[in-house]
Amino acid sequence: MTISAAMGISVAGMQTQSQRLNTAAHNIANSTTPGYESDTAQEMIDVLTAEQGFAANAAVFETGADMWDMLMTIKRD
Repeated sequence: MTISAAMGISVAGMQTQSQRLNTAAHNIANSTTPGYESDTAQEMIDVLTAEQGFAANAAVFETGADMWDMLMTIKRD
């Protein structure tokens, strides 16, 4: 796998976790709407796992960026 591919996958992962957080927040915001049934505890778990998933993907992206920086330094020398 290339560095670019790993970084691309991590970006897709961050986008997915952002959407997951958005969905959970929407469900929590609508939990008091009459007739709307939502498991607020499960939504909060989704918020926490989305946060962890985003952080993990961000770490992969940052590692890839660091690797690119190192390669550019080696190439210049």
